[in-house]
Amino acid sequence: MEENWKKKLTSEQFSVLIEKGTEMPFTGKLLYNKEKGIYTCAACGNELFSSSKKFDSGSGWPSFWDANRDNIELKEDTSHDMERIEVLCKKCGGHLGHLFDDGPDPTGARYCINSVALNFKKNDKN
Repeated sequence: MEENWKKKLTSEQFSVLIEKGTEMPFTGKLLYNKEKGIYTCAACGNELFSSSKKFDSGSGWPSFWDANRDNIELKEDTSHDMERIEVLCKKCGGHLGHLFDDGPDPTGARYCINSVALNFKKNDKN
């Protein structure tokens, strides 16, 4: 299965989505994207986040105050001697980033997502 991902993904996408790595802050191609549309999983195309729920957290990664909750999975992550909530794509299991509780109203959530784990589909609705 890993060989299939290596053929489909760039080395940076593989590092993040499959090996649970993190891209360098302030380097992601979608960090400053302000167009309307849907953010999808770079591995499988699953629709994850709406542009209408994106905000500038100043963290260096694309951040969203809500997600398409039917298409993500949340999992306890105690790696690196930290307690965090990992955000995964429910369809393919790819690692997207982490969820924190320091986001804006109305949810207070900050889905801190690696830009390299996402693709963007432009539309006029979202």
